[in-house]
Amino acid sequence: MHFSIPETESRSGDSGGSAYVAYNIHVNGVLHCRVRYSQLLGLHEQLRKEYGANVLPAFPPKKLFSLTPAEVEQRREQLEKYMQAVRQDPLLGSSETFNSFLRRAQQETQQVPTEEVSLEVLLSNGQKVLVSVLTSDQTEDVLEAVAAKLDLPDDLIGYFSLFLVREKEDGAFSFVRKLQEFELPYVSVTSLRSQEYKIVLRKSYWDSAYDDDVMENRVGLNLLYAQTVSDIERGWILVTKEQHRQLKSLQEKVSKKEFLRLAQTLRHYGYLRFDACVADFPEKDCPVVVSAGNSELSLQLRLPGQQLREGSFRVTRMRCWRVTSSVPLPSGGTSSPGRGRGEVRLELAFEYLMSKDRLQWVTITSPQAIMMSICLQSMVDELMVKKSGGSIRKMLRRRVAGTLRRSDSQQAVKSPPLLESPDASRESMVKLSSKLSAVSLRGIGSPSTDASASDVHGNFAFEGIGDEDL
Repeated sequence: MHFSIPETESRSGDSGGSAYVAYNIHVNGVLHCRVRYSQLLGLHEQLRKEYGANVLPAFPPKKLFSLTPAEVEQRREQLEKYMQAVRQDPLLGSSETFNSFLRRAQQETQQVPTEEVSLEVLLSNGQKVLVSVLTSDQTEDVLEAVAAKLDLPDDLIGYFSLFLVREKEDGAFSFVRKLQEFELPYVSVTSLRSQEYKIVLRKSYWDSAYDDDVMENRVGLNLLYAQTVSDIERGWILVTKEQHRQLKSLQEKVSKKEFLRLAQTLRHYGYLRFDACVADFPEKDCPVVVSAGNSELSLQLRLPGQQLREGSFRVTRMRCWRVTSSVPLPSGGTSSPGRGRGEVRLELAFEYLMSKDRLQWVTITSPQAIMMSICLQSMVDELMVKKSGGSIRKMLRRRVAGTLRRSDSQQAVKSPPLLESPDASRESMVKLSSKLSAVSLRGIGSPSTDASASDVHGNFAFEGIGDEDL
């Protein structure tokens, strides 16, 4: 998550009291909450009691006198660095003290009372699941309520996550972010004040080997099946005409497991696709479509001559990555917190091992840069768990509350309609013999031989994974 405090506000105190400075905390460029310095100081002191002063980053000190405009700006910058450092710390950022502080602040800022409401959650195929939740329920609570409504077993809940998406005019989903433990899903989606924002349930892992765990259960199988059919229809999974014919035949026979086994062999199975954006690879201002999955970022681009290519960046060859944002100052000196999404320029940059002795930065400019970063980190987490011989079930396992609100009438997951005919212009993706450094370029055109994966990497996994994995 990208935390920022891009602005402050001078606000009047309660009942006409003295004015104070409020700090607007943004998550992914959208207003999450508005807090005072004293509240953040209280959070800092509570964390210090629980974890010790040596664990915490520096916190801006109190001032005896009123702050000058320059000092207000300096404190804003210091508080922003503090919040980012706490969030990025594995211990502090996952603590209940930190996350509950942000949840309370979000609810207070949006002035949403605690009450029971109905929340609509969509499955990948557009099917609606209506659950009864509290406005103060955190992400985990809502996920458990959805699982209960679908009759998904507790031990499979962690294999799925809730995502905030924006529904485009053509019905496709543009992924905004994975809902986190520090937010209240009902408040997050309703505070955007637009019907185009939805919450979607989707699997939360990348390695298709874990499909076996999910497919053992009827509901889990139906969820995977519905997601896969939807991804194929959207063109996220690349399918030849012959493969499409085989898939449709299996669908007509209601052979869901066999359908998924075939789908697992297809390029971009289980990938998350992002909206069209711009990259500086292989040349500056190159229009690309980015997909994340199978421990890589895939960049589809159209080179001169209108031939479509794909560059694959393996996550195991990314030494590090970063997300940067810039928010231009509004004209007239006024601001509208939480609005003007187009004003925020986000970039994901990663340092990539192009060859044995050559690292190169690759930059993607996209409003979804933070979501791409989250995908990279979760892929690295999976790789490290697998490398250490750990259990994916333990990594994905969530706290299962003993007070799940289970409905008497469990809602079954419907089977999606038969696949529509594929776009005539969409064919298989085949590997070309030419390569640009370590990044493979695959052409989309006539069917050919199999497309073997290229190489890629990120963060701690770069040092933790040996050459045999590259």
